[in-house]
Amino acid sequence: MPTAAPGLPGSPDLLRSVFRRHAAGVAVITAEDGGSPVGFTATSLNSVSADPPLLSFTIATGASSWPAIRDSEYLGVHILGEHQQDLAGLFARSGADRFGPGTGWSEGLYGVPVLDGVLAWLVCRVVARVPAGAHRVIIAEAVAGDPAGEGRPLLYHQGRFNALRD
Repeated sequence: MPTAAPGLPGSPDLLRSVFRRHAAGVAVITAEDGGSPVGFTATSLNSVSADPPLLSFTIATGASSWPAIRDSEYLGVHILGEHQQDLAGLFARSGADRFGPGTGWSEGLYGVPVLDGVLAWLVCRVVARVPAGAHRVIIAEAVAGDPAGEGRPLLYHQGRFNALRD
């Protein structure tokens, strides 16, 4: 018989302890907010449908980027490479100057900030914002992008950023 996992059944601790064992790709989501770029690190990115080309991610409604994501029609999705651990950390830190000196980016289609040097990026049109506890599940349709970046993906596992091993 398996032993009980930490935390009470159905508790946040149980869910966290299980998902610490789930390796996830690392993405940065960007948007334009009144002429200024905003963004955050996400490990909840998922492919939803190939036809139409839909993806999803989650964001906490208390996150500093939430107002921009809530109000934006278009946003950017950037797949980070293992060489971008510092960038992932920057976009994950509360209060950081995420688009300051040292962050290479340009304005893309529909004014969406597009980061330099990523493995791949998409510009997406938001099609739904679904309530999920203190978060929203954002469903978006890819309208443009570039999958031609070079390198290997950055992963998030056991509470830290990791690279794949050979």
